[in-house]
Amino acid sequence: MNRGQRWVKRGLIFEPPGNLPWARTHAALPVADPIDERMRVYFSGRDDNGRAHIGFFEIEPTKPNKILRVSDEPVIGVGPLGAFDDSGVTTSCIVAHAGRKYHYYSGWSLGVTVPFYFYIGLAISSDGGETYRKVSVAPILDRNAVDAYLTASPFVLVEGGTWRMWYVSCTGWDLKNGQPRHHYHIKYAQSSDGIHWERNGVVCIDYKSEAEYAIARPCVVKEGGLYKMWYSHRGESYRLGYAESRDGLNWDRKDEESGLDVSDEGWDSEMLAYPFVFDYEGQRYMLYNGNGYGKTGIGLAVLERAPKAG
Repeated sequence: MNRGQRWVKRGLIFEPPGNLPWARTHAALPVADPIDERMRVYFSGRDDNGRAHIGFFEIEPTKPNKILRVSDEPVIGVGPLGAFDDSGVTTSCIVAHAGRKYHYYSGWSLGVTVPFYFYIGLAISSDGGETYRKVSVAPILDRNAVDAYLTASPFVLVEGGTWRMWYVSCTGWDLKNGQPRHHYHIKYAQSSDGIHWERNGVVCIDYKSEAEYAIARPCVVKEGGLYKMWYSHRGESYRLGYAESRDGLNWDRKDEESGLDVSDEGWDSEMLAYPFVFDYEGQRYMLYNGNGYGKTGIGLAVLERAPKAG
């Protein structure tokens, strides 16, 4: 592991509520957003029909096992019949800009020859994240010549007047044991307003071997002149990945330095998925999912910084 990066697990902090119609199962793809002196964590729960909806719970990160609030209703729900998000919506990231919150999400629809499609949508809040309104019935990043199959899981940073996005792009499907299997990696796009995006096919995190077929859910932090990205990557099951870049375009994969691995037993013993890294009162935290793509809930880890040499 990287001597400068070691994550210490604080355990499972949130399990699917079960008693809420929009969150019978799963608490997937956590996104942290500061609200006053607490942290609001948006997540995707599934209803009785397996459709994902976006809601939240609130915690104080230094006391993460005390849940302060859980939303009774989803803040972003499924779209109308036939829309790109009529079968589910899953969280991705939030950008606070000009007094509003931009919530980027993935919208799901069902397929016939392949099991699903998803594309990137956007909903904006003007009341501090209590309610959101979608900017369009259509996705803001549909498929095109650059992304011919699907787009998903954007992470957005605003630098000056430029909105920078790292997102998942599918490169195709194949058949594995007679079943369709997706292949996707991480690309880059940019925008001047956060809604209309330019993409030229820049690949940031690519497959490292033929066995790897999914690189998912990037989370990017910029420190000084260095960009740091955490993500999920999988062959047999998801593990935590890590990469660094000086320009946000050309990345050096350092998965062996991710600093966090599966447990010997329990809720995160089979996989680590969908990391979200954030800072709070001088401490760096990571939210993540374990077994079952969020079926077992959300865990928290804290970065333990190694002492400097000398």
